Amino acid sequence: MAQVTFDTASVRDWQSFHDVSMRTFGFPNFYGRNMNAWIDCLTYLDEGDGMSSFILGPDELLHIHVPDFAIFAARLPDVSSAFLDCVAFANQRYVEREGTSRLSLVLQ
Repeated sequence: MAQVTFDTASVRDWQSFHDVSMRTFGFPNFYGRNMNAWIDCLTYLDEGDGMSSFILGPDELLHIHVPDFAIFAARLPDVSSAFLDCVAFANQRYVEREGTSRLSLVLQ
């Protein structure tokens, strides 16, 4: 089971969101630092394409622990909303391709 913690306390704005995302998910240095690139990096975790440090096995989920999500959402509603929307979008890509989602959010 793959797990990671997304450090919401370190997110202060869009730039720091992308900094935290790069560290958390192991995005490459050429990561585009926008939500389309974010989705792309998390869409093929089962292929080992180098877009993330995670490589998921068959039927494996990436559990993303998100501490203090309510505080994060109150502090940065646009960033937190985009985060949720983009996880859902990446999962939709997995469902269309594989019939199942691969990202699991654990909001704390």
